[in-house]
Amino acid sequence: MLSEFLQAEMHRLGSQDPLPLHRQLYEALRRAMLDGKLATSDRLPSSRDLAQDLNLSRNTVVAAINQLSVEGYLTSRVGSGTYVSDSVPRARNRGAAPLRQTGLAPVPAGRLSARGEVLATQFSASALEVQPFTPGIADFSAFPLSLWQRLQNKHWRMTYPDMLDYNASGGYAPLRRAIADYLRVSRSVQLDADQVIVTTSTQQSLELCARLLADHGDTVWIEDPAYWGAAKAFMATGLIASPVPVDQAGIRPEDANPAQPPRLIYVTPSHQYPTGAVMSLPRRQQLLNAARRHSAWVLEDDYDSEYRFSGPPLSSLEGLDTDGRVLYMGTFSKVLYPGIKLAYLVVPKPLVESFRQAHYDLNRPGNMPMQAALAEFIDMGHFSSALRSARKSYAERRAALLEALRPVLGKDTYISGAEQGLHLCLRLPTGTDDRALAHRLAQQGLTVRPLSAYCLTRQDLRGLIIGYGYAPLSEIERCGPMLAAAVRGQPSRR
Repeated sequence: MLSEFLQAEMHRLGSQDPLPLHRQLYEALRRAMLDGKLATSDRLPSSRDLAQDLNLSRNTVVAAINQLSVEGYLTSRVGSGTYVSDSVPRARNRGAAPLRQTGLAPVPAGRLSARGEVLATQFSASALEVQPFTPGIADFSAFPLSLWQRLQNKHWRMTYPDMLDYNASGGYAPLRRAIADYLRVSRSVQLDADQVIVTTSTQQSLELCARLLADHGDTVWIEDPAYWGAAKAFMATGLIASPVPVDQAGIRPEDANPAQPPRLIYVTPSHQYPTGAVMSLPRRQQLLNAARRHSAWVLEDDYDSEYRFSGPPLSSLEGLDTDGRVLYMGTFSKVLYPGIKLAYLVVPKPLVESFRQAHYDLNRPGNMPMQAALAEFIDMGHFSSALRSARKSYAERRAALLEALRPVLGKDTYISGAEQGLHLCLRLPTGTDDRALAHRLAQQGLTVRPLSAYCLTRQDLRGLIIGYGYAPLSEIERCGPMLAAAVRGQPSRR
């Protein structure tokens, strides 16, 4: 009976959320109509009868019925009563045959778009993000958490009303100045503070560049193997990725598909992700010449330049740019902590106002108290101190991992990318099944990533991407030999 269904539904709603009685009855009646307990054109019992059956006041019943009438679920007929409206969707008949009138199969409810299917299934972050090869451990011992908390609390206490609003200026001005000063000295980036746009992540920086500098269907040259986050950002914005192979000197523009001239060129020149290759000076000049020839924009992702452990410091690609074609991006997530969600994008001066306006319109940037805390953190020298401490800690972990892997190194098994960053690439012979090897290591509790999983079209690369930034030194010393033993006993692909 209807009254029994309504009583049960109201009891369920009341136990989950203390809704007013008239709202509980409204939801119960609405569910009865959507589920087919009340069909189109069915007549409702009178408000008096419903009140009596449900042990409610008549005012409660009338309030619920009036709300359903206003929303179009019910219709009143003078002298006849209240009926379920013809516009209420019919309950789904799970046994019904699919509709065929149009000759097209109906689209299932909840189905993703074609682009959505690709985004949800390709380049999964959970499978490709470089995390510790000892899973489940996030080590932030090098970061001064108590100091950082004090600075945040200070700026929350003194926050002015406009600091709680959206921000249309590209970010907190003192933070943009601090970033500009840091990049000029440490990365040889040519910039003024007004060229800095504060974003939440490199992902947001990439999507902003893709939306403002390219149209749907334009081509972007992307390194192969590729950073999964960039590949996803370009998929999401409707660009066509044209893979360009990478060797020990970086991306090879001469091997790009001549039938796909680029609008954008995405590169990680200081520490190619994931191989770790450093782009040579001749290759950098070649890339800038290719960008000039195609009137393309270069997106330079300098994601981990803070951690350089051997060799001379590397300057940015942007520092060589004389045409204003390079947009430079970086993040604070590697030095501070991933969840800080603060990054930066440096754009050529002619693009500044357009990027600020679009960033405001598309992303509604804010989080100003956090930006103010970070600006003070940098200005007072804490950022430099935290970076020095982190470098020392990560250098010890890197050395321990290299020592553990040394027994398995040889002519066809070697390490690339260990001079910088928080991961290295253990290159394996071409016949190695690196995915199977990574799977076996996972069964032992060691998380590494197969190099072949990052490849877009290449079939010649095999290896393991091994992160050491989040694993404590003691765990690296304990698990490193286990990793080496698994690599030593690897089978070849048949």
